[in-house]
Amino acid sequence: MTTVPASAAQSAQPARPLTRSDYKTLSLSALGGALEFYDFIIFVFFATVVGKLFFPADMPEWLRLMQTFGIFAAGYLARPLGGIVMAHFGDLLGRKKMFTLSIFMMAVPTLIMGLLPTYAQIGLWAPILLLLMRVIQGAAIGGEVPGAWVFVSEHVPQRHIGYACGTLTSGLTAGILLGSLVATAINSIYTPAEVADYAWRIPFLLGGVFGLFSVYLRRLLHETPVFAELQQRKALAEELPLRAVLRDHRGAIVISMLLTWLLSAGIIVVILMTPTVLQTVYKFPAITALEANSLAIVFLSLGCVISGVLADRFGAGKVFVFGSALLLATSWTFYHGLLDNPQWLFPMYALTGLFVGTIGAVPYVMVKAFPAVVRFSGLSFSYNLAYAIFGGLTPMVVTWLLKESPMGPAYYVAIICGIGLLVGLYLWVKGR
Repeated sequence: MTTVPASAAQSAQPARPLTRSDYKTLSLSALGGALEFYDFIIFVFFATVVGKLFFPADMPEWLRLMQTFGIFAAGYLARPLGGIVMAHFGDLLGRKKMFTLSIFMMAVPTLIMGLLPTYAQIGLWAPILLLLMRVIQGAAIGGEVPGAWVFVSEHVPQRHIGYACGTLTSGLTAGILLGSLVATAINSIYTPAEVADYAWRIPFLLGGVFGLFSVYLRRLLHETPVFAELQQRKALAEELPLRAVLRDHRGAIVISMLLTWLLSAGIIVVILMTPTVLQTVYKFPAITALEANSLAIVFLSLGCVISGVLADRFGAGKVFVFGSALLLATSWTFYHGLLDNPQWLFPMYALTGLFVGTIGAVPYVMVKAFPAVVRFSGLSFSYNLAYAIFGGLTPMVVTWLLKESPMGPAYYVAIICGIGLLVGLYLWVKGR
């Protein structure tokens, strides 16, 4: 008797619309993803304050900041290991267990960070404990993002995978916006002295409490039908899932890593680095730069959903070809035009953010690139390895380009748009 793979069996079923249960799964997954990304990113908004509190007072300012951002970067370095381990068990024990564990591993360290004693109270143990919490956070986010994409894609009908992944990605980007808004609110409500004294703890405590609430909400979700079917048919991986991925799916790994470069660079350059560039290169006030950035993130979140829907309708290849071309045009106009037309800031940043939303189609390709039996491991390995490499190199390369020209960010975005175009053409030719 022949056995039909779970993915094939799913696509062979009669097409059905999204149900109330599907929307519940998407909503809870996106909400949890937003809160988890908030927990991961809130550290960077309070890096200056944290640096002063968790390192010796007589330490030079540049060294203190370097060590603080080093602790922030440790979260990125921990992503691949955490993602690979959690994906391994996700392919063997179930998606839901790891999906719930990842947000628990994020919420608890965030809550503890809000309660940690400072250097003045416990000396060297303060930065050591902070580093430990950050490493655990990094391991959690390494499992959360791939796990979330796999979880939602295996819950919905095949023809709605793009919408599901785009919605989830939109939730993740909303977490960045939430972090920015909370940081702005804390710095507006409290004086600098109050922030340094106690108010810096509030965002971490809020993130921890809401994260634990999300753990409870995720326990209400059900295991994905795809994994349940694999489990029922005793068709789970008989060997180490990652070994099978590295042996049988190298092409899928390459495509997934290139698309992760597109995703990571779009977020890091256009969303995370550009507010600083607007202040230092284009001389915009900090509040104006942050307001424009918040608007860009709103449009980015919208663009993620639109890209997912278009991938379902027309295929990811066409989305990447046209989306990358439009991102190239708008980003170049944005960075080049601001020098002579500062009034373009809000509309052009919003439009650029919208087309960064092309990344909403990235998980659509990645979840389809690997068979269900090793999907979590394949996606997690490709995504986290690429993010560790390009997430670390991108800020350094853009900073170096900025020394040569104020158009440095535009040059880098143009390069990744070229990669997006090439991958899009390849997928288009392949009918994907």
